[in-house]
Formats: sequence, C-alpha cells, structure tokens
Amino acid sequence: MSIVTVQLGQCGNQIGFEVFDALLSDSHSSQGLCSMRENEAYQASCKERFFSEEENGVPIARAVLVDMEPKVINQTLSKAAQSGQWKYGQHACFCQKQGSGNNWAYGYSVHGPRHEESIMNIIRKEVEKCDSFSGFFIIMSMAGGTGSGLGAFVTQNLEDQYSNSLKMNQIIWPYGTGEVIVQNYNSILTLSHLYRSSDALLLHENDAIHKICAKLMNIKQISFSDINQVLAHQLGSVFQPTYSAESSFHYRRNPLGIDRHVRPPLSGLPPLSKMSLNKDLHFNTSIANLVILRGKDVQSADVEGFKDPALYTSWLKPVNAFNVWKTQRAFSKYEKSAVLVSNSQFLVKPLDMIVGKAWNMFASKAYIHQYTKFGIEEEDFLDSFTSLEQVVASYCNL
Repeated sequence: MSIVTVQLGQCGNQIGFEVFDALLSDSHSSQGLCSMRENEAYQASCKERFFSEEENGVPIARAVLVDMEPKVINQTLSKAAQSGQWKYGQHACFCQKQGSGNNWAYGYSVHGPRHEESIMNIIRKEVEKCDSFSGFFIIMSMAGGTGSGLGAFVTQNLEDQYSNSLKMNQIIWPYGTGEVIVQNYNSILTLSHLYRSSDALLLHENDAIHKICAKLMNIKQISFSDINQVLAHQLGSVFQPTYSAESSFHYRRNPLGIDRHVRPPLSGLPPLSKMSLNKDLHFNTSIANLVILRGKDVQSADVEGFKDPALYTSWLKPVNAFNVWKTQRAFSKYEKSAVLVSNSQFLVKPLDMIVGKAWNMFASKAYIHQYTKFGIEEEDFLDSFTSLEQVVASYCNL
C-alpha cells in the first residue's frame, strides 16, 4: 500500500527531501543480517510505499511539494535530481512568488482558498498513480505561515475529500527560545485545527533533536541540515517495512497501521478540573506505545517492561495499548536499532507552555491585528485556546 507525502513550506520540503533520501539510501544499503530473499521483499515494499518508477529506472518519490516561494522547492528538486538515485515528479510541485510572512492567517485564509483547486488537483493526480492507496503523510512546521496556515488548510481539505484515508501530520515543534515572534499564535491555531482534521500528529521538538546532535553526535556547530537528517532517520526507522506481531512472514501492508478510535469509557473518569499541571508526573502515562526493532538480536530483545500496567491509563489493558514490530533487516548504517512511538503525557508541559505564552500575548492584544485583517477573529483564537486546554486536561487525567 502506498503513501502520498505532502511537503509544505520551507521546513516541510527540506525535511521531506531528507526523508526520501534516507529511505532510498536504506533500501539500497547492503545487509548481511537477513537473507537475500528477505532483503528483496523489503526493497520491494519500500518502493511500493514511497516511490513509483519511470521508464529509465529512476525512482520517483510519491510526493507533492507546496510552498509560496520558489527558492526552497527549486533547491529541493535540484538536490534530488543531482543525487542520480531518485527524483521528484516533474509536475508534482506548486509554488508562487509571495510567501506568507510567518502569518498563519495569511497562509490559511488567503493562500489556501486562492490556490485550493490547483493544489488539490496535483494531490489527486498523485493519489491516482497508486495501485493501492493507504493515506497521506503531511510534513510541516507550526511556527511559520505557509507550513502551518496553508498546512492546516490543506489537511482540512484532505479530510473532506479523502475521509476514509489516513492523514498523519508530522509537526516540527519550534524552539522554546523562539524563532518567530508570533510562533505561539501560529502554533495554537495549527494544533487546534489539526486536532479536528488529522488522524494522527507525529510531533518532534527542535530542542530535543538539537540535544541529540550536541550530546550524542558531538556536533559543534549544529545546522538545520543536521537536525533534518536526524529527523529523517527517526521517521525512516518508523515507516520502513517491518513484520507485525500477527505475521512473521509478510511485511506489513499498511505502513501507517494505527488505531484511530481509542476512546475512554464514559464513566469512571475524574472531573477534568481536579488535575493540576503542578502535580509531579513520575513517568508519562500512555494511551499507546509501539516499539519497532530492527537488525541484530531483534528476536531475543526483551520488551516485557512495556507491558507493565502501571505505564498505561487505567481504562486500557497493556495487551490493547502496546505493540511491537520486528525485522532482522537493519536500518541504514545501524547494526541494530529501536524506536518508540508513544501516545502519552510527554507533550503536556510543552503544549501547556505554548498555550500559556500565546494567552499572555492575546490578553494584551499583541499582534492580533495581523490576524484579524486576514479574517481570523478573536473568537477563532478563543476556540483554539478552549480546544487545546481540553487536550491538556484530558492528557493530565490519563
């Protein structure tokens, strides 16, 4: 089953390139840990998911590139073509000459409606190329204007037009120290809209990736390229083929295999207002954990600790909340690797912090006029605050 990736804005396009480059590099890497037959099945599954192939044998990424300025898209297309290993489709990009000025409202209310038909037509053509379509992987930031505002608009349209297909948004969480003065506004508007229209949000914090580059990789002068490559390897290790617990003979057909319908029971939950963020959380209570193991010794790896009921909310049994996928086929240059995808309380504090900073600015009416002049009213902000405060309260009560 195939995924169509939608790369939005500068951040989305730069990370998208690194993801496809990491996927193909991994697919072509020589592996001595698994049989030749297994390696061939792995390569075929990767290609089906992420690439189509032209007559000359060069794989073409199943992707749509969108930005409101041409510079980054032109650079991305050029880098992919120059690699000689893969490229983007000739008609799979959409760009204009005027950006969104780091204004969510401009991306959502101006660029979105103005270019909706053109963007959705390109996406539709990419979907029609898939023999078996699984869903969308949407890569975007939430601090700027195009990735966040136009990204939220496009995701909403995908939900309207492809309601039965999975939509997973990969979101880049901005640095806490700030990249854009209105990043907290842009972030709460992005998250609240995606909460309504996306099936899953896969979040990466820039601060956390920065620490990996500094402390684990000992990079002295960390660039966005370094950060994007770490992100790409993390995403590649999630989305490359694996065996599921149900089948040890066939790679998973659906690379976005998640349960979209986890719901707490209607009774037995404490009132939302009684939980305080000041309460010390000794560990992150989870709704779901997925561990993906690749390479050497995967069959003997001990994952019993993840089955401890204390890790999960009281209304879910570990058997329903934990899953493990394995393959002896290693990822990239790593002899063995493990990745954890967790739906837990981990982001409660950073989310509450962004909401708090945005509220302080909103209470003093700072920069509100930049949004209202493009049709985003104060009531829209209040709706976003209410929605995200409910999310924070719900996660605190796990």
